Amino acid sequence: MMHNFNAGPSILPREVFQQASEAILNYNNSGLSILEIGHRTDLFQAVMDEAIALVKELMQLDDQHEVLFLHGGASTQFFQIPMNLLNDNEIAAYTDTGTWSAKAIKEAKIFGHVEVVCSAKESNYNHLPKQFTVPKTAKYLHLTTNETIHGVQWHDFTPFFEAGVPLVADMSSDILSRVMDFNKFDLIYAGAQKNVGAAGVNLVVINKNILGKVNRKLASMMDYRNHIENGSMLNTPPVFAVYVCMLTLRWLKNKGGVAAIEKINNQKAQLLYNAIDTLPAFKGPVINKEDRSIMNACFVMENADLEKEFLTLCKQNNIVGVKGHRSVGGFRVSLYNALPLESVQLLTDLMKDFANKKG
Repeated sequence: MMHNFNAGPSILPREVFQQASEAILNYNNSGLSILEIGHRTDLFQAVMDEAIALVKELMQLDDQHEVLFLHGGASTQFFQIPMNLLNDNEIAAYTDTGTWSAKAIKEAKIFGHVEVVCSAKESNYNHLPKQFTVPKTAKYLHLTTNETIHGVQWHDFTPFFEAGVPLVADMSSDILSRVMDFNKFDLIYAGAQKNVGAAGVNLVVINKNILGKVNRKLASMMDYRNHIENGSMLNTPPVFAVYVCMLTLRWLKNKGGVAAIEKINNQKAQLLYNAIDTLPAFKGPVINKEDRSIMNACFVMENADLEKEFLTLCKQNNIVGVKGHRSVGGFRVSLYNALPLESVQLLTDLMKDFANKKG
């Protein structure tokens, strides 16, 4: 058995792999592969309808929020959002908490004025900046709820809800991992390849009341309203990726939904962070425990010369995807929804054994 801690594309439930592989050969006893059915057929319309319905159910969305499955991943949303929401002479507020929020800021500057209301860049994003003021004239406030590379995650959204402007969130790496009031966000986007499904599709949840207020002309494919009107089928959607999303969302519902998976995710994170905190050989770069990510735990070794040896040990035990990003170093352990608790237990046992042997 492989223990997959990759940051993305990442682990998916085994039963999803089984169902998806069967559908490649013969989808729903149609005699056709899921890869070759028409996207406007009843066969695929049922897939899209169920995927959208599952998102609405799992997030408990109100009637004002629409669900889209789009091409381009989260990086396309970095520019599609300001293109749809921000005029040239208007202000958008952004929080700068890591690599992904910085990329979003760069793209937004093409379409209007960006005010970075808080930033932890100077400290290499080792904490979340809590003191900030959002201009009342801002068209929206953007945050990245979880930064995969630096291992920080927002846990208290109260200041953002109280800002008084539309709230936009990149939830690519922690969507559907914990309970929250999703209706308080005006636009949520997430690359599917972490908690929702396979790479190749992007989930967008949008309050339709914030659309249609910019002056610029929008290309048809960039206008959210067109995608809403056409039920995510303005053009050919990534059929297989949407199907895998539907299977994964169905799996999550059958597990008990977001509340149930949150309990398991917290158990996994607590087990791992306890090892990091109690073993002298390891330490975490995030300076405030309350800022630590439940999805992506980053840590280093006190003796950096031992890191390569520990990586080799992980490989020998079928543990993959734990090497840290080059901008942080050390290790990064991703604890997404589909990762079993047993994998975290194996990793922490190895950490304890390694730490004891190396003194």
